[in-house]
Amino acid sequence: MTIKRNKIAIVTGGGRGIGRAIVTRLRNDGAQVVTCGRGARPQDLDESVLWVKADVSKTEDAKRIVNAALELGPISVLVNNAGIQVEKTVRDTTDDDWCCVVDVNCKGVFNMCREVLPGMTEGGGAIINLGSIAGIVSEPSMAIYNASKAFVHSLTRSIAVDYGPTVRCNAVCPGWILTALSESAFALAKDPAKAKADALARHPARRFGRPEDVANTVAWLVSDESEFVTGQCFTIDGGLTVASPIQPGLF
Repeated sequence: MTIKRNKIAIVTGGGRGIGRAIVTRLRNDGAQVVTCGRGARPQDLDESVLWVKADVSKTEDAKRIVNAALELGPISVLVNNAGIQVEKTVRDTTDDDWCCVVDVNCKGVFNMCREVLPGMTEGGGAIINLGSIAGIVSEPSMAIYNASKAFVHSLTRSIAVDYGPTVRCNAVCPGWILTALSESAFALAKDPAKAKADALARHPARRFGRPEDVANTVAWLVSDESEFVTGQCFTIDGGLTVASPIQPGLF
C-alpha cells in the first residue's frame, strides 16, 4: 500500500476490535499512530503507539488527543472508530441512553473532525469515519444507534464537500464483524449455534467479517491510491445487505 512513511494518524477507540486492527494496519504501513480510549492503556498495545486516555465526546478531551498527535508532527489521517451501541426501540430509549449513544457516536466524531480540520486544510489529509450498515438499513431495536450512524454518513459527505480538495473524507460501513462483542451477542440467543448459522446463511460471502477486513479498506482510503475518492460510504458486509432474506429451498 502506498503510504508516506511517518505519516501521523489518529485512530479513536483503538484499544480493541476493529479499532485495534486499524491501528495495527496503519502502524505496519509506516504511520505513527496515536489512539485513545476511556480506560487505561491496553497492556498488549504496541509500544510504538501513543495512548491517550480520553473521551471523544468531551470537547476538551478531543483537543488533548489532537494536541498529543501534533507534538509528533502535522496530522494527515484521522480515523473515527470510537462508538457505543444501545439495543432499544424508541419507546424504550431513555434520556441517558440518548446521551450515551449520541454523545460518542455523533458528538465524538464531530469533535474530532472539528479539531483536526484546521491543520488538514493547510497541509492536506484524509478522514475516515466508521459508519455502519445500520445507517443504511435499520436493525431491529437499535433506533438511536441506527440514527447515529446515519448522522456519521451525512457528516462525512458534508466534510468532503466543504473541505475538498485538500481534505478527503470517506466512511466505511461494516456489517457483522466477528469481535468479542459480537460473539457475546450470539451467546445471549436461546440457541447460539442456530443463531450464528442463520446469520451466516444470509452472507453471500459465507463468512462473517474480520476486523482486518475493515482495516484493509481504511488503509486503502488513507493511501495515495484513493486520491480521487471522497464523500463516499463503503459497505463492508460480505454482501449481507444486497442478499434477499428468502433463503434457497424455502419454496
